[in-house]
Amino acid sequence: MFKKSLFTAVLGFSLLQSGLYAQTSTSITQVGTSAAAFLNIQVGARGMAMGGAFVASANDATALYWNPAGIARMSKGEAAVMHTNWLADTNFDFGAVVIPMSFGAIGASITSLTTGDMEVRTVEMPEGTGELFSANDMAAGLSFAMNLTDRFSIGFTGKLIRSSIFNESASSFAIDIGTMFTTELNGMRIGVSLLNLGTNMKLSGRDLILLVDPAPLKDGSNDRIVSNLQTDSFSLPLMLRVGVAMDFLKTENSQLTIAVDGTNPSDGAEGVYFGAEYSWHSSVFLRGGYQSLFVDDSEAGLTVGGGFRFKLLDESSLKFDYAWADFGRLSNIQRFSIGIEF
Repeated sequence: MFKKSLFTAVLGFSLLQSGLYAQTSTSITQVGTSAAAFLNIQVGARGMAMGGAFVASANDATALYWNPAGIARMSKGEAAVMHTNWLADTNFDFGAVVIPMSFGAIGASITSLTTGDMEVRTVEMPEGTGELFSANDMAAGLSFAMNLTDRFSIGFTGKLIRSSIFNESASSFAIDIGTMFTTELNGMRIGVSLLNLGTNMKLSGRDLILLVDPAPLKDGSNDRIVSNLQTDSFSLPLMLRVGVAMDFLKTENSQLTIAVDGTNPSDGAEGVYFGAEYSWHSSVFLRGGYQSLFVDDSEAGLTVGGGFRFKLLDESSLKFDYAWADFGRLSNIQRFSIGIEF
């Protein structure tokens, strides 16, 4: 009875969130209306190679991004790093460490999107003022997850978010909530995560400070009154992910996993993501998938990749993963991830 109640709670949570989104959705997708859009960039070559269908399969350090409940399923500690040459000559990086404990699992992660230095150009000086500027985004998080039963896990992440461009910056605090449930139907897993639930972001900085004259037509008026330009605040890209994953053709030496995710973002259209992973001796992996099914005007598409796990001393292992993803007019994206299990 208790297990059935937990399963009902998981489904109820996902349906509740879907209902909340449906009440606020319109025919406009709201693309480009949120702050810190870098939080939507997928983390880890494994999850990306599976087409982003990873919320119910996340059981490594990258679960801190996809579904924090997944780290409760880890039997070993793991540290992982990832680097991607992202769109428009930007660099996207992710690092995480997870340590299983007797009472659950804890983790820490950091994500960044950076640009190189660019010349400051103005209307008066279109060839450059001699100054340089850059734009940077960063999120640092702490996570905790635990198994409430042998089938049901729950996890939380609290994270600080900061975006800056030239002399202006904005900060926010957000939480991620995730659950994972293993059913009795051939070990099928159901994952649900609600990401980036937090405060709005609003730019401030020295370039928004101006000296003005509030009454220029009156004698004795002060033309050195300090004022601040008022900027709008923008919400974070709230994301609901619901997914299922099941293992097929499972033998002593190989396994095929099929996964399907559905997403409902606050700043985009709903999408379906499909992925598969074949493992041989838990050492060689082949992966493939497709992103943003049924999403109009999406540039994302086919994904492929693979990975290797090498045994090191004692119980440790070295993991290397690679992913390639088609982005249509934006060409393609390649990602590399390295992880160490300990």
